[in-house]
Amino acid sequence: MKPALKRKQAMKNRLTGMVAVAAIATSLAACSNNPARKTACSLPEGPNLEQAISAARFDLETGCEHEFDAYFQRLLTIAEGDPKKENKASFSDFLLWSNEAGLLSKRQARELYNRYFGIKYVSLVSDYSVCSQTCPHQSDVMREMNRELGDKEQGLLKISADRLNYTRASNLYQETELVLEATCEACGPIE
Repeated sequence: MKPALKRKQAMKNRLTGMVAVAAIATSLAACSNNPARKTACSLPEGPNLEQAISAARFDLETGCEHEFDAYFQRLLTIAEGDPKKENKASFSDFLLWSNEAGLLSKRQARELYNRYFGIKYVSLVSDYSVCSQTCPHQSDVMREMNRELGDKEQGLLKISADRLNYTRASNLYQETELVLEATCEACGPIE
């Protein structure tokens, strides 16, 4: 082989090697800058609510934020296994953290807490025009409030052992049903 051809072939080989090394270095740099994401989110297990909340927080911070609702429902189920008043505070702290972590807005966190642990109904929108806004959808409003009463039963009774506040929420549901029925009857037919 001629010396010029040998040099050309050697430069080509070196250039190919340098390109390969650069490609490998780029791949390694990309891997080190992007930590591996979990391939699957595993909901917390076990009877201890505080440990389950800790595990949920870790997962929700490391790639499972799209599964927030499933994690929240699992925490509710775990808390049912050990009902006590302190569980309310644990859920309040978890929802405050969820807001600070950017998983929920402040309003969403407040509504979620009140849906399960509050006496008032988040599904009953405060509206000054009951006749035109609420009465045409009275059955839908009462159906949604009934679903929320079920959530309050879970949060107040089964998780927090708070019979007094559950009774108050249940009474509020019944009172609202009577008042809404009378108000809508007084409004007359909606045209």
